[in-house]
Amino acid sequence: VAGYVGEEQLGKALEGCDVVIIPAGVPRKPGMTRDDLFNINAGIVKGLCSAIAKYCPSALVNMISNPVNSTVPIAAEVFKKAGTYDERKLFGVTTLDVVRAKTFYAGKAKVNVADVNVPVVGGHAGITILPLFSQATPKANLPEEDIKALTKRTQDGGTEVVEAKAGKGSATLSMAYAGAIFADACLKGLNGVPDVVECSFVQSTVTELPFFASKVRLGKNGVEEVLGLGPLSEYEKEGLESLKPELKSSIEKGIKFANQS
Repeated sequence: VAGYVGEEQLGKALEGCDVVIIPAGVPRKPGMTRDDLFNINAGIVKGLCSAIAKYCPSALVNMISNPVNSTVPIAAEVFKKAGTYDERKLFGVTTLDVVRAKTFYAGKAKVNVADVNVPVVGGHAGITILPLFSQATPKANLPEEDIKALTKRTQDGGTEVVEAKAGKGSATLSMAYAGAIFADACLKGLNGVPDVVECSFVQSTVTELPFFASKVRLGKNGVEEVLGLGPLSEYEKEGLESLKPELKSSIEKGIKFANQS
């Protein structure tokens, strides 16, 4: 492990990288929305992505900095301008939503969390987070009111932690765990391990939106395949329609920011 500090060592830090993980920026405090973070974190992300385009243009980029729904489109625009954009290599890390959905579901269904799988699609903030509990394995036929409560808790998980820490930070440990899982999956893909599938916020044609989180198959080029949504329950179909306008506006906000100045 080598450590680098500050703007002047950024090039050295990035040179020759295969995977770059970006958790930079300020965390949320109580009462702050992810949008309040926008201007600070968006500027940091824009600068880092310019450096990636220069020093390691073919690296896989794992975007953790919030709001992910806007920072991923910012990165894409920066890379497009630099002529280095490859949509297979840019990921919004939404693994924490999956970790939360799995944990809450396992608790309710009384099964071991290690055996649970729950796809989470959409985006990475509030109602844009859509856990597909109808596709959860192992199947536990939970009543509708439980599914609604689990969905809400998954969507509000970040806020719950911010409030519990009362101004002392946001979800750091669980995010580190989720970030490590996703980075590890990227490395497995690069190393040719077959059938590595994780949910991630990527450029997508799964819906009419330009970016969307769904299951993706990872490989030697990053995204090998963006997988479809599969069958949705009526409740999930409603959730999908109601998240689209909010996600669309966050994506557009990122694109607009990236193209200023």
